[in-house]
Amino acid sequence: MPVNKSPVMNKSGVISSSYHEKSKSPFSITEEFILRFNQTKNPKKEEELLDIARKHIVRCKRKLGLKTLGTGRHVHLPTAWTEVVYLAQCKGEIQDEALNMLYASLDHASFDYDHLPALFFVAESVLYRLCCDAFRRTYLYSVEIKLAKIGYLVFLRIFIYFLYGHLGSFKQHLLRFQPYLYALCFSGELYSKYPNIFSNVQCILNIMKIICRRELPSELIFSPVENKDKSKNIDSEMEHLQLNQKQYEINHLLWHCVAAWSCVQKNSPQLNKVLEHLIFHKTQLQKKCWLDSALALLVLGEAAKLNMACLKALMDLMRDFLSSIMSVLNQEESCKVDSFSWAWNVVYIYTTILAEICLYAATSDLQKTAFIGFCDCESSQDILLTEKSEELPELKETSILGLLEYFSSKTSDNCDQVKWTGYYGLVYNLVKMSWELRGDKEQDGLGNKIWQILQKIRDHEKDGRIHNAVNIAQAEINDPTDPFTSYRTKDLSSVGDENFSKYIGWRIANVLSKLCFPSPDACVLPLEKPLRKRDPMKYLNKKQDSMKKRVLRFTIREHSSVPELPLFRYPDFFTRADKELARIIDHHWQEELKIRQNEDAVCEAEERQRKELQEKAHFREIMERREEKLHKQTKPYELPPRTEVVSSEKKTTPQN
Repeated sequence: MPVNKSPVMNKSGVISSSYHEKSKSPFSITEEFILRFNQTKNPKKEEELLDIARKHIVRCKRKLGLKTLGTGRHVHLPTAWTEVVYLAQCKGEIQDEALNMLYASLDHASFDYDHLPALFFVAESVLYRLCCDAFRRTYLYSVEIKLAKIGYLVFLRIFIYFLYGHLGSFKQHLLRFQPYLYALCFSGELYSKYPNIFSNVQCILNIMKIICRRELPSELIFSPVENKDKSKNIDSEMEHLQLNQKQYEINHLLWHCVAAWSCVQKNSPQLNKVLEHLIFHKTQLQKKCWLDSALALLVLGEAAKLNMACLKALMDLMRDFLSSIMSVLNQEESCKVDSFSWAWNVVYIYTTILAEICLYAATSDLQKTAFIGFCDCESSQDILLTEKSEELPELKETSILGLLEYFSSKTSDNCDQVKWTGYYGLVYNLVKMSWELRGDKEQDGLGNKIWQILQKIRDHEKDGRIHNAVNIAQAEINDPTDPFTSYRTKDLSSVGDENFSKYIGWRIANVLSKLCFPSPDACVLPLEKPLRKRDPMKYLNKKQDSMKKRVLRFTIREHSSVPELPLFRYPDFFTRADKELARIIDHHWQEELKIRQNEDAVCEAEERQRKELQEKAHFREIMERREEKLHKQTKPYELPPRTEVVSSEKKTTPQN
């Protein structure tokens, strides 16, 4: 059975855990320390407690393995996650740094069954702080943004474990989600104006709805006042919680996106056929159960970071989705709230994926295409936001510039949520992209273009919701300066201060590929470990044989042609950076080698010329000495000219 690590709120308002209280160590973070840190008013004691908290931060960074992507002998993620949650209750800079570390770790950590108890603890702690602390505040705080992002990553990981059928022994943890699930249903009034937070909350709600197998009325999220009678039955349903993970099946669109990602990983020639079948299932993106659609876009976005055909398929999917949704919304005004109230989630998630492709794609062509589009015309590069047209223009490109022109052409207070949410998501991500690109000389062109777009939005946009996107993005990156007027270079942020999810998409795509295309030699999520430890050398062969027999094949559907597993892992950001650095160093070394060879050739020529001059001068001295001694100008061992010989013979003959 998993360890019970449920968070408990004591009278002083500090989250504690029964598991943590039993396993205290001299260096653990205690409840007394958190209370003294938050309540002390003595400046000297504050400095001492701050120094202790910073040491805890350094220790947690080492346990999290932030510089090694969660790997190493010194890394123990469950313990580190629990300690970081405790540190996040300390006010001020410690809280911000702890939340940033937790977000970065949940982004790049691998999937392991041993992580589940700690994940449930983190999930329940985040839900408690959102429902019992954040809901009481009249203003939006940056902590709420970070908590929503962390909760999204935690529940995304729990959902993957649900697909593998690993939540059967965690029914008590799921039962404790019920009060928070009920409270989050009424979060629409608080976060409806902030799609970046509301989208994360909606993902958490849908995941809890699926894993708890409880019917949640869609009207309850957007009009809770009219559905009081329906919400009365929630308490009675808590006693009849049923988990049927094996009955959940992913749709064809997600399956083909995973297949496309696997083909890209091993450079398979079947990629074009897979993409053709993927486009054939594009209508599944319009279904009301949009969680699978969000995962499909996430996986296909990872493939689009490496392959241009996958990027085109991703943009074609969204173009067809937007065209069909907007045509229906323009015809039937009554269906805005009921039928397609979920569509804005898909649009917002797509804008975030598109921004990540612009930043982290493998080649500059992929980055440029995601930003400009396949139509490299001047009209798509120069967007004027001065006038609003009464009708929506034709959607030509679903790139960042294409969507910006499409959504910004007509926005008002009464416009559909899909329009202003898409515009909000683009501006929100552009501000964060501008911050990420600061100081990067290789991306000066992209950074300058983004800055120009944001400058036009500041000068011509009058919608207050769009200006809120800029303000919230500034609060999220913890930068109080104005992104439009600040020209200073980006400071080197510490590891863990991330604004985008860089690795969770690749982790999920890798795990889903092994779920959809199982292999006897691959077990991405190991089963629960035995309670009794054994000698690894003694039982090594037995463990290998037993693992091959105990591997579970979680088949979603039977397929005739199943691609093989990828032969190599998707290179992460640091690996690509190292390869690029090695290439640049090798290029400069070759140039340096050519320069040295040219210098050596010049030196050899000068040395050869100097020796020749020395030899000529030495020979001249020899000839001058010969002429002085012998009165001859001929070279040594050289016969005199023939005329001199004949004349000498003529002189000797008359005498004879």
